[in-house]
Amino acid sequence: GGNVAENSGGVHCLKYGFTTNHVMWLEFVTTEGDIVELGGPVADTPGYDLRGVVVGSEGTLGIVTKVAVRLLRKPQAVETLLADYDTPRQAGDAVAAITTAGIIPAGMEMMDRLAVKACEEDARVGLNLDCGAALVVELDGPQAEVTALFDEVQRHCREAGATNIRIAQDATERALIWKGRKAAFAAMGRLSRDYFVQDGVIPRTRLGEVLERIDQLSERSGYRVANVFHAGDGNLHPLVLYDGRNPGEAEEAEKLAIRIVELCVESGGSITGEHGVGTDKACSMPKMFGEDDLAVMQRARAAFDPDGLCNPGKVFPTPRLCGERPGPYRPHPLEEAGLAERL
Repeated sequence: GGNVAENSGGVHCLKYGFTTNHVMWLEFVTTEGDIVELGGPVADTPGYDLRGVVVGSEGTLGIVTKVAVRLLRKPQAVETLLADYDTPRQAGDAVAAITTAGIIPAGMEMMDRLAVKACEEDARVGLNLDCGAALVVELDGPQAEVTALFDEVQRHCREAGATNIRIAQDATERALIWKGRKAAFAAMGRLSRDYFVQDGVIPRTRLGEVLERIDQLSERSGYRVANVFHAGDGNLHPLVLYDGRNPGEAEEAEKLAIRIVELCVESGGSITGEHGVGTDKACSMPKMFGEDDLAVMQRARAAFDPDGLCNPGKVFPTPRLCGERPGPYRPHPLEEAGLAERL
């Protein structure tokens, strides 16, 4: 349900697409309490694509209660490598070179030095703590195609400045490499008591440049930023580290997180790739969309939910939301009334 609400992606969305590419049918409860079915047993059903409208609507149109997804065959062959670089810019150059060559990996993930440090301390999978960035590239498909393209991928990685390339020799080592990457978000607790997870998209050709600008923003603000993200489709996940016990840190860290996502828009990208807008980035919507765009979105929402009962206050900016913003945690009214407690 969460994936449907946010139209989430993941490490293999570069080749296989996002949630919307795989949801065939869903059961949907309207604000009137009606249960309706959207979509069907084939990818393109006749009539309006209401399934496509609901996927990614962040729970503002109704509630999804059942989902049917398409299944894919397992690929004949899989090859995975881990390349080390002195700087994130070099790793970004490798990503740009691979995609410019017309190669579409199943997944292409990047971690900077801070992320590598946290992941290795947590997962102990043999990541190089001396590298400035690590790039995971995985190809899958027919054996002949994967073999030919894998050699080309290695060449592009070396030409971009890779200091070392580790090739998974079997499924066990492949799983180990991915274990290191997937440990990232939980592992950040080893570096910081608290952190904001941000989500924005930039053109792949500007990866190196934007990562350098994020580093400059980090130095200027005094808050560390760890970068671990889906490099293949330019979907960044900067992690702004702070300590919520210190007065004012949460607010300042949040300002930096919002500045980073607006940098993504300035660079020709988007304020979200898969985590959605929610309340966190509602005030950034006008940075990307004009008044007419927002009005059309509101009309679409009103067609499903005229009274704004579903997920109120999300996605669209309002004077209350964009004026005085409280801190990152806001007690629920039931909690304030003593009828519920936070665990």
